[in-house]
Amino acid sequence: MTRNNQNILELITTIRTLRSEGGCPWDKRQTTESLVKYFHEEFNELMEAIKNNDYQNICEELGDLLYLIIMISEINKESGQFQFTDVVHHINQKLIRRHPHVFAGQAYESEEELAKQWQQIKAEEKKKNLFDTDRS
Repeated sequence: MTRNNQNILELITTIRTLRSEGGCPWDKRQTTESLVKYFHEEFNELMEAIKNNDYQNICEELGDLLYLIIMISEINKESGQFQFTDVVHHINQKLIRRHPHVFAGQAYESEEELAKQWQQIKAEEKKKNLFDTDRS
């Protein structure tokens, strides 16, 4: 296992511990809905850090958002909806689907054609429930 994978697993384990029986009361009572306000706050702090080219703070705020993403994933895992690995899998599949010019060897003539293709792929995705059919 690479160090990067180990770091992610350590973070997931930390969050699971915070939500466990002996964990933190604040973390245990959080819901997806209760975390929305924190998501907004952290996102705004990230935007401010980016605007100020404050790279140390950008790194910290990205970590705060990652914590919230994994926390929401864990809450949904507990209720049997999905888990963090599903989130990672689905964004990876979406990126591959939306970039056939990179991953499927499709050529494009112009940036306009590429943008049109992107919108067409998005429209096709909306017609399907990719979350249910693409789970592994």
